Amino acid sequence: MNLIQTIIIAFVEGLTEFLPVSSTGHMIIAQNMLGVESTEFVKAFTIIIQLGAIMSVIVLYWDRFFKINANAIFDLDEMKGKSVFQKIGIAVKNLIRKYDFYWKLFIAFIPAAIIGLTFIKQIDSLLEDVFVVAIMLVLGGILMLFVDRLFARHDPDQSISTRKAFFIGLSQCVAMIPGVSRSMATIVGGMSQRLTRKTAAEFSFFLAVPTMFAATAYKLLALFLEPGGLDIIKENLLVLLIGNVVAFVVAMLAIKFFIEFVSRYGFMAFGIYRIVVGGIIIALSLAGYNLEFV
Repeated sequence: MNLIQTIIIAFVEGLTEFLPVSSTGHMIIAQNMLGVESTEFVKAFTIIIQLGAIMSVIVLYWDRFFKINANAIFDLDEMKGKSVFQKIGIAVKNLIRKYDFYWKLFIAFIPAAIIGLTFIKQIDSLLEDVFVVAIMLVLGGILMLFVDRLFARHDPDQSISTRKAFFIGLSQCVAMIPGVSRSMATIVGGMSQRLTRKTAAEFSFFLAVPTMFAATAYKLLALFLEPGGLDIIKENLLVLLIGNVVAFVVAMLAIKFFIEFVSRYGFMAFGIYRIVVGGIIIALSLAGYNLEFV
């Protein structure tokens, strides 16, 4: 890949990673349009630059991931008038509540980790099929048209229990089919559990961190262990760096836009977009245009 191709593909990744439109599908389409050959490094590149997108979530939600507020754990108002043992109990309860965030992310991450490792070869084989991406874009788009109406009857619930987290994790596994969208699968899974659109979207962002970090680490390790893999990484270090920086900056902007937009307008616009893009690809394919990788 040259510099322009690197920037364009990374831009697409950052823009679409957290939108319910399938970042993998869009990167496959972008690679195809740019004439980028689907080599082992290019496949790894599309996964590794997700690290930049991950960092955007961590930076935007820093307090949720790392900052532990001692005042929240040792709540003086709550402890006022309590015995020493009661105060210790309150502190332990508040500490568990803080780390409960990580526990639920871990529970939600488990299904994707197991299924991803089990079917890694089958998943990789789908990454070159543009027609599969198009079909999934259309089907997911149809779902997006009705998702707000489907779950409008539910009373919204801001809380995320362990059971809800696990169900969202199961939903995420569907996104291993290119074109489905990890964001769409997890948000719909969250809304089906009575989460609000904003809460479901934010948990989808949080879950992306362990999921995408694991996928990135796996691809890097696999590439490193291949004959000459270390040399490939060294030769393309600048490409990987640029890709991650571009993905980071664009993802930061995309997340801010998405939360505000979906909270106000819902998902119908994304559904229409998916159907249009998928429909165009299907039409071109049926008309005889070669949309496969060179």
